[in-house]
Amino acid sequence: MRGMKCEREHQGLEDNSPCCRFNKVLHGKEERIEALAMIMVLTLMIYSIAEWLIIKRMRETGETIPNQLKKPTQKPTFKWIAFLFMGVAEVTVWINGEMHLMIANLNDNLVRIIRLLGQDCEKYYGSEG
Repeated sequence: MRGMKCEREHQGLEDNSPCCRFNKVLHGKEERIEALAMIMVLTLMIYSIAEWLIIKRMRETGETIPNQLKKPTQKPTFKWIAFLFMGVAEVTVWINGEMHLMIANLNDNLVRIIRLLGQDCEKYYGSEG
């Protein structure tokens, strides 16, 4: 079942899709194609690990977030998580000649997700609690 899910999530990576026409984009250099393929594999691995970690920690803590239908779920896809973070931005504000970095557009759901991802993530987003 997991293999089928993985195939569905990454069906856009088929040979005929625009994102996989490496020859035209990279002028056919084999080294460049191999490098891009390795980057794609690493990206998918990180994507899968992040999704697994979020789901695991949600089950452990009983946390939920709203899915696309606004119903609580403990099994969000990482694609949905990434979509939720699209509006988040780092903002630089100058107050009395001092520069302050702030994270804008964090809501309660995003703060919960950040906490589920651990202390390093909390430090990055400045939401240590």
